[in-house]
Amino acid sequence: MNKGDLIESVAKQSGLSKADAGRAVDAVLDSITGTLMTGDKVTLPGFGTFSTSKRAARQGRNPLTGATIQIKAKTVAKFKAGSKLTEAVN
Repeated sequence: MNKGDLIESVAKQSGLSKADAGRAVDAVLDSITGTLMTGDKVTLPGFGTFSTSKRAARQGRNPLTGATIQIKAKTVAKFKAGSKLTEAVN
């Protein structure tokens, strides 16, 4: 499922127009992104938790040349599935 499919599904299930469903999906994604940018986490009970984690700088290898390269530290987004989501897919 891509974003267009998600918008169509939300429109059908909620009775909204595709335009309204698109704005709703965009608003949810923007809210989650904004919260993660501040370092907070987003918990949706039963569905899961979005959070961030710091990844330390480290050395790696260029797979083409084998040369050692320095990989910068960065913050990465994480998602941990909730119990209801885990049960639903199993």
